[in-house]
Amino acid sequence: MLQLFTSFIKSYEEQQLGQLLENEPLKKHTTFRVGGPARVFVIPNSKDSLIKTMELIKHYQLNAKVIGKGSNLLPSDQEFKGVVVKCDKGLDYVKVEGKIVTAGAGVSTVSLANKVAKLGFSGLEFVSGVPGTIGGAVYMNAGAYNKEMKNVLIKALIIDELGQLRWLNNEEFHFDYRTSIMQYHKEWIIVEAVLELEDGNYQDIMDLMKMRKLRRRESQPLNMPSAGSTFRNPLPHASWKLIEGAGLRGMSIGGAEVSEKHCNFIVNKGDATAADILELIRYVQKVVFENYEIELHLEVEMFNW
Repeated sequence: MLQLFTSFIKSYEEQQLGQLLENEPLKKHTTFRVGGPARVFVIPNSKDSLIKTMELIKHYQLNAKVIGKGSNLLPSDQEFKGVVVKCDKGLDYVKVEGKIVTAGAGVSTVSLANKVAKLGFSGLEFVSGVPGTIGGAVYMNAGAYNKEMKNVLIKALIIDELGQLRWLNNEEFHFDYRTSIMQYHKEWIIVEAVLELEDGNYQDIMDLMKMRKLRRRESQPLNMPSAGSTFRNPLPHASWKLIEGAGLRGMSIGGAEVSEKHCNFIVNKGDATAADILELIRYVQKVVFENYEIELHLEVEMFNW
């Protein structure tokens, strides 16, 4: 295995595909601020570099995980014996042609929402407070305020399990509440997304986003590390109401706490381990089920457990 990593590193650096770090702590790259080291951590510097990176990973038969801003991820405290690929600066390209926007998987959802608003386009206001990437937003069918990615996505370019580039249209993603086909094909990777927006008024869009930002500040613990909403809403119920009703507001285990401000946020008080967070998640699920016979399912993605 050591030889495979050595060969991968050599090939990656010879081809100048981007930044490479060894034994990089994932807590530096998740909004929970937890996670053990990745044996190899790479940040491809372009779309082509991402494609070549995945070819190398497949060639050397290494385990891999592709991440964005780590805003919906709970990695374990253990070492990941593989390659973590971060879609970041090299994948943050944006092309606007009329109402059609092509965005690389590493584009910040917040920055893209602001960019298109300045151009007078509406349709992405709902992700203006989602601290992730477009790739992650498509993967999760991210949504807020009764809007979801499925409402704006035309198609997305992916790398499939054979390492081939393929376009999937909106219908082929089989979008549902916080779900897409990508979650059933973990080996698939989103490269870029093509979105269709609508004409809008810049000032109206900015006013709406500003109002929602203020509302989030008032209702969510944005000053503490978290992954946003921890649990999916078991419709028609709201997870936070079930958690509060079960008497769990402020409950803590180690450095992990059910937020006093918003019960569907589990936060890192500063010294939490991933194990603390997982133990608290399991405890919340257990108590809610005992009280309501309703199962809470994670919105956060587990990794390397």
